[in-house]
Amino acid sequence: MPGFQSNLLNQKIYAPYKIAALVGAVAEQGIPAEEVLRGLGLSQEALTDPATLVSIKQYIDACTNVIEAGANLSTPFETAARLHLTAYGMYGYALLTSPTIRDYFNFGVKYHPLATPTMHMTWRETEEAAIFEFREAYSYITNTKTRNFLIQQQLAQNVIHIRDAVGPSLTPMKALLSYPGTDITEIHERYLCCDCYFDQETSEIHYPKEILDQSPLLGNQLSIKLLQETCNQLLGQTKISSGITGEVYQILMMSPNSFPSMEAVANLLCITTRTLRRKLDAEGTSYREILDDARCTLAAEYLQATKMSTEDIAARLGFSDSANFRRAFKRWTGKSPYAFRKGASG
Repeated sequence: MPGFQSNLLNQKIYAPYKIAALVGAVAEQGIPAEEVLRGLGLSQEALTDPATLVSIKQYIDACTNVIEAGANLSTPFETAARLHLTAYGMYGYALLTSPTIRDYFNFGVKYHPLATPTMHMTWRETEEAAIFEFREAYSYITNTKTRNFLIQQQLAQNVIHIRDAVGPSLTPMKALLSYPGTDITEIHERYLCCDCYFDQETSEIHYPKEILDQSPLLGNQLSIKLLQETCNQLLGQTKISSGITGEVYQILMMSPNSFPSMEAVANLLCITTRTLRRKLDAEGTSYREILDDARCTLAAEYLQATKMSTEDIAARLGFSDSANFRRAFKRWTGKSPYAFRKGASG
């Protein structure tokens, strides 16, 4: 396994709620906790200890363990059913208080790294639908059953979490799956609550577009603002500690007045630009996305904590003029710098 993926996968920065949910789901099938935790270096008692932190790889290995132990085909869905939004701490509560479902989708994707992510998640809007797409994030997983297990659990969690936010009446229009549907169609349609189409190019779940302007049951502008600030801090900590993405992010945050080029960052990491690009792509990101994230984080700090003008902030972040900065900031946050600063001081 390449070193950069090992660094990302083995960072113990997540609460063990997913492993605990998996243990609970297979216990009903007669599979003991010891079998789930085999080779993980964890005890069952550690799963209830608030001080315990686990890695993504530990969770993936736990999934492989239950598959090898003969867990039934509904296990990924039953595990997801135990993982309501309230299990996800600040990230989950922030999703519950999103002002609109569109905000929920944007927030969910941006802060997904806080949720022990096993898949790369994006969403897009078409004329008829709001679509979540899930792609494999870790190329080292060669066990096809494990890869499919992770996709199934992620799709089921997506359905459950949106219903947590909006109510049980909301169901998807359809789901697309990137693997064959032999012997599993009925299970998928029962848990995902929609028609499922297998052997597709991607794994997606489609919702009616009209839900995007709907408000979640607990939608609250003030709560989401406070929780977003906390998630920004947590996300920054995650990026700094995880993989080649974290190393690039840290380099950029250490050079806020003159961001180094991708070539310069590659030199600092003692690798070629081509290798850096390839490694970032394997982690589901790019130098441009990390640079935008660093700029957005710093811009928000300047707007909240200083009286610097928009022109000065734009220059400090490397924009050619303040108009380009304002457009970029609107794209990043959905707000103008003026509205963001006014909201921060209100």
